[in-house]
Amino acid sequence: MAVYTKISNKEITFINSQFDIDKIKNFKGIKKGIENTNYLLRSKNEKLILTIFEKRVLNREIPFFMQLMDTLNNSGISCPKPLKNKSGNYLIKLKGKTACIVSFIEGSDKIKLNPKNCFDIGKIIARMHTITKNIKLYRKNSMGIEYLSPLLKSIKFKSKKFTNLEKFLKVNLNYLKKNWPKKLPLGIIHGDLFVDNIFFKKNKLSGIIDFYFAANDYFMYEIAICINALCFDIKKSKFIINKQKVNNLIKGYESIKKISLKEKKSLNILCRGAAIRYLLTRLYDYSNTPKTALIQIKDPNEYYQKLITHNNLRYYKDYLI
Repeated sequence: MAVYTKISNKEITFINSQFDIDKIKNFKGIKKGIENTNYLLRSKNEKLILTIFEKRVLNREIPFFMQLMDTLNNSGISCPKPLKNKSGNYLIKLKGKTACIVSFIEGSDKIKLNPKNCFDIGKIIARMHTITKNIKLYRKNSMGIEYLSPLLKSIKFKSKKFTNLEKFLKVNLNYLKKNWPKKLPLGIIHGDLFVDNIFFKKNKLSGIIDFYFAANDYFMYEIAICINALCFDIKKSKFIINKQKVNNLIKGYESIKKISLKEKKSLNILCRGAAIRYLLTRLYDYSNTPKTALIQIKDPNEYYQKLITHNNLRYYKDYLI
């Protein structure tokens, strides 16, 4: 989440005219994240989230996200539910951009997860995958392996010190493209399960948010993304894999949905792919985000370290205690 587009009371009045909701008393921009503009809206008795879609989300794909969240919410997954306006549509136009209102998920993110949290996250991911494998929606993964080379070319390496990094990235990308697995179990994945997209209330998992990277892809790729995002500890500026967290994440998942041997054999290459994906997007944001944006730029070095870690591992058992 982030704030690129500023709104005023004029837009709030328009929102109130479009939706059958209580009068919005106040609103506040949400700084976390990097993709879309988000505001917390408060009425007397209710909290809602306004999302204004920005540069990376294509208008033609937004209905996919709305239908996915609505289906998951109706299937018992605690996630934002898109509200329909008085005309029966999920989407409105705000300041020339597409926008939506979704329900508020109680709780907050945890910066530091414990192994029990990872087990619970594994369970909810497996529940989502069990539902999404049967959902007749499709969106190609815009951050899939075939899109990473063009992303690398679009990064502005500002000084000579990046030259070695650029070569390192090209070598790793070439290896990934040659060795990327084929014909693994797939369906719709969340695709961006970082700590700030997972909410807890009184140390119990209360919900999942921010589905705007969701796409059809390998289920095991979701686990690889989560290992990168959730199962490393930071010690003196060094990111170190926590195999107890990986173990619990996978145990939680397999308590609901089994992982095949072929998927397990693909874990390392998928972890490497997930690491380079986030390394590239962070490098891109570092060099391309407007200075005027109210946004927190995330450190690319974190995913450089994680990619190195995966490059030094090989087998599924290497990730477990």
